[in-house]
Amino acid sequence: MRTVLIVEDEPKIREVIASYIRHGGLAALEAETGQEALRLLGSERVDAVVLDLMLPDMDGEAVCRHIRRTSSVPVVMLTAKASQEQRIEGFSLGADDYVTKPFDPRELLARIRAILRRADDSQLLADRIVYEDGALVIDSLRQTVTAHGELINLTPNEYKLLLAMAKHPQRIFAREQLIEMAWGYDYEGDSRTVDQHIKNIRHKIEADPRQPRFIRTVFGAGYRFTGGESP
Repeated sequence: MRTVLIVEDEPKIREVIASYIRHGGLAALEAETGQEALRLLGSERVDAVVLDLMLPDMDGEAVCRHIRRTSSVPVVMLTAKASQEQRIEGFSLGADDYVTKPFDPRELLARIRAILRRADDSQLLADRIVYEDGALVIDSLRQTVTAHGELINLTPNEYKLLLAMAKHPQRIFAREQLIEMAWGYDYEGDSRTVDQHIKNIRHKIEADPRQPRFIRTVFGAGYRFTGGESP
């Protein structure tokens, strides 16, 4: 059974979410504070996190940063904040989805199920990732990339960056996150070098690099691998 960690300091809201999650066939863990959430993440198996941004001991953004340093577990941010800038900030920190209060618990459950399905797809396709009926194929066992029927010559850094994004389709990554995922925390280069790598990758895998279908820019936030889906 999949387990969802609910991080919410308002007991009534937390209880409603937990009730819907359990009735939806999932298990639920509950945390009232950020520190309690991080403790549970370190000791329990958690498949998704519902994270309120207004917590008594630390803000949800800080909790999300801690999660992303050690885990790719899907995160749904839950908050009364609704401005576009705040949403972009949340996605840039590594959130997978964003739900604003007041909300319909049925919609929240549907969103949780959707990100769990995406996580499943990412794991199932970890060895051989195929998009758009073979227009892009990433074979992590052979460490090869084929685009539009042709074997593509990527540099090691380009390959690491593409693979890191492709394993988490639709997630918005800030430059710093991509550096950590592809090259590790000890990378000492300028984060803007990611832009040049993305440009190079687009020229190699996109049919039209000026209108990319696989890697899209999310202005003010970073980059998103779409797998060729429409915007």
